[in-house]
This record gives sequence, structure tokens and C-alpha cells, in this order.
Amino acid sequence: MKSWISLLIPDDEYKERKMLYFLSEGGIVLFLFLIVMVITGRYSDISAEIVSLCSIAVFLIYVYGRYIISGIEYTDITSEKAYVKELRSICIKTVTFIVIFIAAYMTLIKVPDSLNEWIEISGILLTLCTVMFFSNFISLKSSYKKNKELL
Repeated sequence: MKSWISLLIPDDEYKERKMLYFLSEGGIVLFLFLIVMVITGRYSDISAEIVSLCSIAVFLIYVYGRYIISGIEYTDITSEKAYVKELRSICIKTVTFIVIFIAAYMTLIKVPDSLNEWIEISGILLTLCTVMFFSNFISLKSSYKKNKELL
């Protein structure tokens, strides 16, 4: 019988093992972070909400960062042609995200009225797109480099 964690783990055995390592390492990093927060909490006034949000961020950033730089996402990218094709795909996904985000925001939330609202939405969108593009780009580059070494 499979655990609920199997929903988060890929079917590929190698990727599964690596992801379990990353999740375990993330748990250890989170544990150490919480120990540091307990110690610093004695000498400063940090709210439980801040510690909780920082704990979640530390765990997610660590696990996601390890996954990105591990080079295990794009296992089939071995040639320059496949690399360029996937890079185009990443650019298209980023532009598609921009269009969907703007359409969803204007449909579900509201159309920005002032210049300040446009700047805020643009800042959020630019940040999200930058993180999305560079995380995919770094993952692709790491995977391509790793796959070339394996050949």
C-alpha cells in the first residue's frame, strides 16, 4: 500500500530516490532552523507567525532549489537541438503564464484603476515570471550538462 507522499514523488525510481533525499535533507535543515529560532527567540521578540512562515519558506526553498540544481528534471535532453527546443518551450510557458495571469487577475479580481495598482501587479508578475523562467532554465542547463556527462 502506497503512502500519501507517493503523490509528490515521481514514478521514475532514480528521481524518486533523489526526491526522498531532498525531502529528508529539507527536514533536517528545517529542524536546525527551528532550533536556531528557539535559541534566538529567547533573546528577541519574534512572533510565531513569522517563525512559521519562515520555516515553510526554508523547507520549500531548500527542496525546490536542490531539485532545480540536481539536473534530474529533463532526462531526455541530450542534444543541442533538444536543448534549444526545450528552451523555446520554457519561454512559451513563461509568456503563456503572463497572459493567463493577467486575464485571470482582470476577470476574477479587478482591472487595475490607477498607475500604482498597475505597478504593483506588474512587479508581482515580473517577480513570478523571473523565478519561473530562471528556475526552469537552471534546471534545463543542469540536466543538459549532466546528461552530456553521462553519454
